[in-house]
Amino acid sequence: MKTLLYVDCCIRREASRTRKLAEAFLGNLPKGWKVEKVTLMDEPLLPLMEGGFAQRDQLLQQGNLKHRRFDYAWQFQKADAILIAAPFYDLSIPALLKVYIENVSVDGITFECDENGLRGACRATSMTFLTSRGGFYENSPDEMGSRYMEAMCRFFGTGVYRCIAADGVDMDPSKTTGILAEACERAAQAAKAL
Repeated sequence: MKTLLYVDCCIRREASRTRKLAEAFLGNLPKGWKVEKVTLMDEPLLPLMEGGFAQRDQLLQQGNLKHRRFDYAWQFQKADAILIAAPFYDLSIPALLKVYIENVSVDGITFECDENGLRGACRATSMTFLTSRGGFYENSPDEMGSRYMEAMCRFFGTGVYRCIAADGVDMDPSKTTGILAEACERAAQAAKAL
């Protein structure tokens, strides 16, 4: 059985429009997939700073990659596919998702670095990023969320990257339902293609 790692960063939880996209995706997964869900709002995530940063460096120097501090990284590295759902915040992603990415970015687990440079070490063959945006940011130079996630996909070596966005959900309330429905359908089709 293959594993889909679902990283839920839908800050508003059930009220989240991005979560609707995730539900459409998860509801259309083919048989043979097991879902491991990480709800970031419920996790004891901390940014890399002070003592935590020093502890991480010490563990890496000792080669102690089995320490529980690296559990998020191992879970990410072992997934066969990755689904990340997060709203568009301040032209990018929520800080909570960035903190999670800091915690999964571990040399020797999710990527490797040597004299030839960096290369991803994750097993996943795809990363799907689901988001909802109040305005229209598709192909905009101001859209940094999907661009960042696509760069991280390359960094981790996770193969195919796809972003499914519900763009313009705050622009015209009479069109919000249709925008979400169309994005949910694209999310469902992406899941079926796994």
